[in-house]
Amino acid sequence: METQKLPNATTALVLSIASLFCCCFYGIGIIPAVIALVLANKDVKKYKLEPELYSNYNNVKTAKIIAIIGIVMNLAYFVYFLVLLSTLGMEGIMEQYRIMQEQYDM
Repeated sequence: METQKLPNATTALVLSIASLFCCCFYGIGIIPAVIALVLANKDVKKYKLEPELYSNYNNVKTAKIIAIIGIVMNLAYFVYFLVLLSTLGMEGIMEQYRIMQEQYDM
């Protein structure tokens, strides 16, 4: 019997890696991380039904781990942003950004 690849393994891996890159954009990377986790879980269920049919289960496990890390990092950054917003306000954040820009321009 010939083995085949799990259908969502590559997609889940790409989305989970993309979630890590998007974590600095106010936590928006949680969207691809959750999608990656759902796709990885579907493939895990499919693999557990018939493990001898599939060959790329390691990619699914990796995607699942990276997606969980992506969710945690995005949630942490989002909470950090909310705390910053509640303490400084939007004007304070923009003032800090302006000060940093002036320092880098020198």
